[in-house]
Amino acid sequence: MVNSLQAQLLKSGLVDEKKLKQAQRAKKKAAKQEPDNAKSTAAAIEKARAEKAERDRQLNQQKREEAERKEREAQAKQLIDQHKLDRAGGEVAYQFVSKKKIKRIYVTQEQFDKLSRAKLGIVRVSGQFELIPLEIVDKLAERVPHWPVVVAEIEEVSEDDPYAAFKVPDDLMW
Repeated sequence: MVNSLQAQLLKSGLVDEKKLKQAQRAKKKAAKQEPDNAKSTAAAIEKARAEKAERDRQLNQQKREEAERKEREAQAKQLIDQHKLDRAGGEVAYQFVSKKKIKRIYVTQEQFDKLSRAKLGIVRVSGQFELIPLEIVDKLAERVPHWPVVVAEIEEVSEDDPYAAFKVPDDLMW
């Protein structure tokens, strides 16, 4: 003869029939709520999948942007390598500002004249300063705007400037 725990507790007088029926109802109620829990678990799983898919999309987007940036930088380096001017034999020092510091490169007299008239630009690639034509400067600005390119600034003289008659010579060394 099999006696359940409930029957044994009822026989011993520890539990009355009212409490026994109440426990059975609570057990049935919990059993009915399990499908709801399964639904909420399925919803949680679906939500986790959606979040993972969104993270994967964002990660793929970042990887794509990084690859595009590297490609643009490679194109810029190739442009510079193809169009850079040779500074060999340069004896004239040209000074310019790069990262809030005054830098000096040696160029030929012709290159110095073009630099001071804003016909050439200076760009830093792999730790070296290179001279490039102004057309290439524009192409670099399109591809890699975060690369600093130095081009001399030509100031326009206003009519009411008291020092307009005193022009600074182009060949002034500072």
